[in-house]
Amino acid sequence: MEGNIDELKVLQPVVMKQLQTIYEKNRTAHAYIFDGAKGTGKQQIATFFIKLLLCLNPSKNVPCETCRNCKRIVSGNHPNVKQLEPDGQFIKIDQIRDLISAMTKTSIEEGRKIYVIHHADRLNTSSANTLLKFLEEPEGDVTAILLTENYQAILPTIQSRCQHVKFYNIPRGILLKQLQEQGITLSMASTVSMLTNNLETAISLANDEQFAHARKTVLKLVEIVRKNVHEALLVIYEEWLSSFKEKNEIEQALDLLLFAYRDIVAIKANPEASCTYPDMLQSWREHALNTTYERLSHQMQSVLEARQNLQRNMNRTLMMEQLMLNLQEGYTFV
Repeated sequence: MEGNIDELKVLQPVVMKQLQTIYEKNRTAHAYIFDGAKGTGKQQIATFFIKLLLCLNPSKNVPCETCRNCKRIVSGNHPNVKQLEPDGQFIKIDQIRDLISAMTKTSIEEGRKIYVIHHADRLNTSSANTLLKFLEEPEGDVTAILLTENYQAILPTIQSRCQHVKFYNIPRGILLKQLQEQGITLSMASTVSMLTNNLETAISLANDEQFAHARKTVLKLVEIVRKNVHEALLVIYEEWLSSFKEKNEIEQALDLLLFAYRDIVAIKANPEASCTYPDMLQSWREHALNTTYERLSHQMQSVLEARQNLQRNMNRTLMMEQLMLNLQEGYTFV
């Protein structure tokens, strides 16, 4: 996703304002850590910032996109800009030495030099210490941008030499729109956007037949639990236990179950609330009318307990039988 300026401002309004103010006040630091989850726009915004710092005709704290420098940055051909990725599992000391050597050479061009280190949390001890010396005393006009999804894994000595720029998770509304642009239905987009904030992961979940089956099984169970505990147990024996064999699959299915009860609570409070399962809206509204907050709270607590029991490696059949009985409590039948 090569975001244009307006998209980036919607994606990360605080970060964009922060970087534009730094530029406007001419307070560019030696080094920055861009810290945020995958899919939060770190790379696109790093590119924006580099263009802004090197653009020949910026206007209102925005790069022109058309000058020679802007074009070379986009094509990856600017001699003053270096990108560094881990070599295998780690960023190795030789990579850092080569980078420092490239940054300290008399450049072909005047002006600021910028280097970007991707997955900066994967610097090993020796490469981190070599970088540290350069961060403390860069030669000339040099700016470092370190990108990470795991800020805590970066050495505190490096953290303290860099300005920390925190990227926040994408607003759910933006992710929903992006998913629908990929041809994913609103119902499925609403569900996967509750499980991940990353566009690629969300798309692959939405297109996964196993996940669609899991979603369907969970929704069937919510409907049947209301009617008859024996039927609910049949669904557990015949469908649930055969569909969810791995621990992570059961965990995800329990999350999906919890989201269903959360939906019903939200709709009880506000019939127009946005849901994890918009395709179930009619059923959820009816469900909300015929239940109490107390009962819903008890049901959500029961699902959370099942999740804890799963972590304790409780027998899965027993765990699900117990959960069905707990979900049933408080329902009255004619």
